[in-house]
Amino acid sequence: MPEPDEIGIGLMGLGVVGGGVASALLDPESAISRKVGRPVTLRRVLVRDGSKERNPAIPRELLTTNPEDILDDPGIHIVAEVIGGDQPATRYLKDALSSGKNVVTANKEAVAKHGPELMSLAHQNQVSLLFEASVGGGIPIVGCLMNQLLANDIRSIRGIINGTTNFILTRMAQDHSSFEQALSEAQARGYAEADPTNDVDGIDAGYKLSILASLAYHCRFQPDDIYRQGISSLEANDFRYAGELGYAIKPLAIASYSHGAVCARVHPALVPLDHMLAKVDGAYNAVEVEGSLCGNVLFHGMGAGRFPTASAVVGDLIEVARALAGGPSSPPVTFAQHGMASDGTATVGVAPVDDLTSKYYVRLTVADRPGVLAQIANILGDEGISIASVIQKDSDPEQQTAGIVITTHPALESSVQKSLRRVRVLDVVREVNNLLRIED
Repeated sequence: MPEPDEIGIGLMGLGVVGGGVASALLDPESAISRKVGRPVTLRRVLVRDGSKERNPAIPRELLTTNPEDILDDPGIHIVAEVIGGDQPATRYLKDALSSGKNVVTANKEAVAKHGPELMSLAHQNQVSLLFEASVGGGIPIVGCLMNQLLANDIRSIRGIINGTTNFILTRMAQDHSSFEQALSEAQARGYAEADPTNDVDGIDAGYKLSILASLAYHCRFQPDDIYRQGISSLEANDFRYAGELGYAIKPLAIASYSHGAVCARVHPALVPLDHMLAKVDGAYNAVEVEGSLCGNVLFHGMGAGRFPTASAVVGDLIEVARALAGGPSSPPVTFAQHGMASDGTATVGVAPVDDLTSKYYVRLTVADRPGVLAQIANILGDEGISIASVIQKDSDPEQQTAGIVITTHPALESSVQKSLRRVRVLDVVREVNNLLRIED
């Protein structure tokens, strides 16, 4: 039986992050209860396989394969969900909120897809819903957007919010590895899953950006509103040429506001070598926010892994527990009241990526003969695209081809895409190897 003043925790999931959360809650040296002012106790842990060998420090009597053991336990006041994915995790979150339990989650996919509904349930049942760990691991970006930066009109968010892709691109840049080699190393180190699609195709970063954009601009951004370009087309030559031009290639997630609409996109981009984001390497994450009052602020730290993400989950648990320790009159802690609109009502528009104006990097393989550049330049000129620089690289006498790298002045995305469709069918163009945006 719980003590009368005990705050009970139900943990759903005991993987990498769940193990870190459980260890923190069970650590006798932990100061969690002292920070809350009341005993905080882990009462139940939901696992998929009850027979699996686990950390002996986690008592087996806490383990259950039945979610109702957590959802129906009146001694559990806070549910911490670290299962991940859409289902069944989203169903458990809804059931917990509907039954009057406070919720802390690290589930980016559930929040990105069902955030307004979850927030509405939290508001209806007067319970807390926190999800700091859903973006950026241990980086406190979600809470800062909703509290410390709330006085600002957010002009842009630019960040590296997927540690796996940043690790891969760092290896390609520093070790001249191929994409396949860098991916294999990421998998060997446990950064990338056996199926890396969510990371390398930008799906994971898209979920996270939809959460950040929804919170920053107080409206609903669905994952489908995010333009995505993966990193698998990048080659060693792109990193070499980018460096010669004074840039690093980074996997960016960007939401920018202009003329009443927000363009949200995830893609690799060229970043000036002296920019702070260009210096974020390995599995680290960073998010730069430009606000109307604060100017540019940068959040930096480990964006994934057992302890950084567990830190964010436990921090949310402490915040909710403190509210509970304050008594029945204390308001619930929730982003529903001042975050993304719980009814999904849009207050700004979603700008299509075709309306984006950016500088561009284009790498092509062309026939090595006179007049090639003139044909390409004529097409770009027809579409109103001004060339900033041209570099000819890596001639192949045997194939009679050469590599060309073109950078542009600011141009409209739709015009660039239209011009490349025309360039691809030129008989002197063997391949359009890559198109990347330049973020100065």
